[in-house]
Amino acid sequence: MASTSPSELAAELLRACLDGRPASEQALEELVRAALDPDPALARAAARALFAGLAEPLADRFEPALCEAYARLFSRVLESALPEQKAPDLYSRYQQVRRVRRVEFSPARVFVLSRVTLGADVAVTSVVLGAARRRFPEAEIVFAGPRKNAELFARAGWLRHFPVEYPRLGTLAERLAVRGALQEAFAGEGVLVLDPDSRLTQLGLLPVCEAERHFLFESRGYGGEGRASLTALAQDWVRQVLGVEDAAPWLEPRFACGFGSQPVAAVSLGVGENPLKRVEDPFEEELLVLLSRRMGLVMVDAGAPGSEEEQRVRRAAERALRRGARVGIHEGPFASFAALIAASRFYAGYDSAGQHVAAAAGVPQVCVFNGYACERALERWAPDGPAPAAVVRAAGRSPEDVLNEVARALETGCRPDAASSPS
Repeated sequence: MASTSPSELAAELLRACLDGRPASEQALEELVRAALDPDPALARAAARALFAGLAEPLADRFEPALCEAYARLFSRVLESALPEQKAPDLYSRYQQVRRVRRVEFSPARVFVLSRVTLGADVAVTSVVLGAARRRFPEAEIVFAGPRKNAELFARAGWLRHFPVEYPRLGTLAERLAVRGALQEAFAGEGVLVLDPDSRLTQLGLLPVCEAERHFLFESRGYGGEGRASLTALAQDWVRQVLGVEDAAPWLEPRFACGFGSQPVAAVSLGVGENPLKRVEDPFEEELLVLLSRRMGLVMVDAGAPGSEEEQRVRRAAERALRRGARVGIHEGPFASFAALIAASRFYAGYDSAGQHVAAAAGVPQVCVFNGYACERALERWAPDGPAPAAVVRAAGRSPEDVLNEVARALETGCRPDAASSPS
């Protein structure tokens, strides 16, 4: 097995978990050994296999049994990476923090952990932040997470930011290195930690404070076989844990945006490094043309400079412009684009962060889902807000079929004028 690649080892372990079989101890040891290798290139490749090839596929299915499989496997991973930790103790602590129980003390400070991904911080984390403020009005509420995520809430004067950068492409050691800063910040009996299944704690497994003060919203298993969205499940969790009714997603981005009376459609063609989420050409070009004919002006996010997304967006925009469409390209941080979405009359995009911003801002939208792991994954990540939202399933369908369904949604329940006013 020594010659087996990290990706093959991760695939073997994943198959065993999905089949309900015991995972190979040898395969796990081999994969973790590679993830801790002194060679940074090998360690990063193995860490990517460990997380993108094993942890994320287990999480993406939203099955309670796979939460157990993850906890048993990754408690052993953490034991290997952090020798002072023992897998049985980590697993036992995990069972404590995941238990849904009411917060019975009044903290002086409440840390709410980022989920690291932007869309999840709007759809889930913002619900927890808002509920924490309502439940503990005298406490200091702190968002612990990356700067670009904090920018989504930067104009909320009551919220403090504790900067934590999580290296999503880093080695295993680099990903776990955030623990020291978290432990130091979370020390003290008056501190409450609300964890919405954060990567910062490896989905609740990494000990960052006493278990009694660590409350985990295990979003991968919460809700069981039900069809509720992650937003709805987070709302139920804060109801059970904090006693707060009617918590809702929100954002107050660092930037402001306005178009006056000019109707604008915002578009994101980002796929979060997952090309399976795309609909093949010429869908993106045709989407921009369709929306321009209906709305007049379309603003599409460029994505990260130099990325595959930026090249794709510019090609689609140039082709649409040659056909008479009015298309502009947004360049800048995501918080700036979030402000643009909130000021728009309509939003369209693939399953990505933009859909959750539109939902929180009350902007009608069409969201195209493709390449999702299972039907429950679509249901969990579906946009959930006060404005109409059409979910278009693209798997196995032609670009023309998908575009036609988008057009039908525009003509029926997801009209740009369906919301009472832009947020």
